[in-house]
Amino acid sequence: MSRSRATALGFGAIGMWALLALLTVSVGPVPPFQLTAICFVIGGTLGLGWIVASGVGLARLRGLPSAVWLVGIGGLFGYHACYFTALRLAPPAQASLVAYLWPLLIVLFSGLLPGERLHARHVLGAAIAFAGAWLVVLGPGASFSPASLPGLAAAAACAVIWAGYSVLSRRLGTAPTESVAIFCLATAALSALAHVAFETTVWPQGAMAWAATAALGAGPVGLAFYLWDFGCKRGDIQLLGVGAYAAPLVSTLFLVAAGVARPTPSLALAAILIAGGALLAARATPRRARPTEGPGTKDVRSLP
Repeated sequence: MSRSRATALGFGAIGMWALLALLTVSVGPVPPFQLTAICFVIGGTLGLGWIVASGVGLARLRGLPSAVWLVGIGGLFGYHACYFTALRLAPPAQASLVAYLWPLLIVLFSGLLPGERLHARHVLGAAIAFAGAWLVVLGPGASFSPASLPGLAAAAACAVIWAGYSVLSRRLGTAPTESVAIFCLATAALSALAHVAFETTVWPQGAMAWAATAALGAGPVGLAFYLWDFGCKRGDIQLLGVGAYAAPLVSTLFLVAAGVARPTPSLALAAILIAGGALLAARATPRRARPTEGPGTKDVRSLP
């Protein structure tokens, strides 16, 4: 696969994630753990189908260290459980923008990795982006209520979890994309257990709600993760990172177009601040030649 094609696949994942908030709201009042389980069953099953159709099989997954499974399953389960919870407990546009601080945090966290440096622009970008998040919560025109605090806290947890997952995955090296299918199915199982323990079952109501659920599982909570894996390992990682910073803007536009959010000036300014601060932080990272086979130079099977 060429570098440009892999990068294009990565951008496909970003486009799908921009639909995550709108599709989640369209599902209706389905409990977050139940929705997570349903969507990841769909995404994981599609992955298994791809593995069988390609003739590769699951043999490539043998010998992977336990850290790969802990990071992959923990990242997917933790992020989506918090994300769906945030959209239930806070206004969708506000929760979505706060959760989309993860691209910025990836830049900041990656500066702590061996061989990386944290520059002044990283800190300035962080300050600008967090100013945008603050504007979402307390700025003029924002309909903030103390009752939204749990949802906004869950959204912030989303950003930290996904940034940690991304940086730790890079630190561990390259893992076969087929492993994403197992991440999805394991996350579905954990979500189902959490649903039984903490929630009351509520199924999607009507054809539109079921269609939104299926679209979530097939796209933002399914295919997107496989595309992102291809893009990060074989494409232009820096370009994909910059592209990810546009996700909150696109996501908010979808919510506004659907009538879920109001196009207030403060909401638009907050989106610009978050994306602009993240772009500034990204530009502080020197551009280096990167291997086309993946973000790491070691195979994870060689790790302890």
